[in-house]
Amino acid sequence: MNVAIYSTHNFEKAYLERANNSEHNFKYITSRLSTETTHLAEGCEAVSIFVNDDASAPILQLLDKMGIKFIALRSAGFNHVDISEAKKLDIKVARVAEYSPFAVAEHSIALMLALNRKLIRANYRVMEQNFSLDGLVGFDMNGKTVGIIGTGKIGSVAAKILHGFGCRILAHDQIEQNELKQKYNVIYTSHETLFEQSDIITLHVPLSEKTKHIINKNSIQLMKPEVMLINTSRGKLVNTKHVINALKSGKLGSFGMDVYEEEEGLFFEDHSEDILQDDTIVRLMSFRNVLVTSHQGFLTDTALKNIAETTVVNLNCFAKSDDNKNEIKI
Repeated sequence: MNVAIYSTHNFEKAYLERANNSEHNFKYITSRLSTETTHLAEGCEAVSIFVNDDASAPILQLLDKMGIKFIALRSAGFNHVDISEAKKLDIKVARVAEYSPFAVAEHSIALMLALNRKLIRANYRVMEQNFSLDGLVGFDMNGKTVGIIGTGKIGSVAAKILHGFGCRILAHDQIEQNELKQKYNVIYTSHETLFEQSDIITLHVPLSEKTKHIINKNSIQLMKPEVMLINTSRGKLVNTKHVINALKSGKLGSFGMDVYEEEEGLFFEDHSEDILQDDTIVRLMSFRNVLVTSHQGFLTDTALKNIAETTVVNLNCFAKSDDNKNEIKI
């Protein structure tokens, strides 16, 4: 099967090649899927897309006219795909339901530790031969209360790690995990209680109408002074302008973000020679107590291997008309 691989990055090509083993004909496209780039999939039966590709209704309609009937996502999330429109057009969509919850959870903890112990600032100082410790005071993770919003696979791993640090763990999720309650003393509670009592809050829920801007001026108002906020899930869970105001006032003590509301066209690309036009991200980058990584939480050898292998499995199922547990049928 001929497959157009949109948003191809150098770090994933070798994994895709090994997983494919010449089963399908891959056409690697570095551009994101958009109205202007749909024509690049001419002659293909399927496309594979990444998190910032546009698979909205107009794009799907263009793909349908070109004969594209299969979309293989290289991600777990699918909020960038109009599933209802895909169903109308009889375009099958499959995702990578799980690639490595450990990768994202561990990155979340890394952001916490780096912010707490001011590792980036400390490293810059030492590189300038400044060995002063003034302004680098952190806190013990042991005994701190951490609020986890979303205890699916990633949130559950984060809870286990944080339990090892000796943290008191609050959680909010529609589905309570008995193992987390019994083994790791996780206390499920309301959003309000979690916001009010947590020293650190970490987000691990998918993006939906209910979770969009779950972090906003009202929820921030409930939080402790100088709380730490971590987001490695989806950018739109956070109202970034409200977070900036909270950072300016000191209500938020620190913010670690691996995802951003307006990351499309920004993250995954080299803009080192450009003048950034996004004033919001520039403002965030100006804070010493903000740590930004560009959607790299998933970026481990294990995760990339699993993403590539599952993507090829999904393409095989499409080609052979086999049942596929990864197909999105909602």
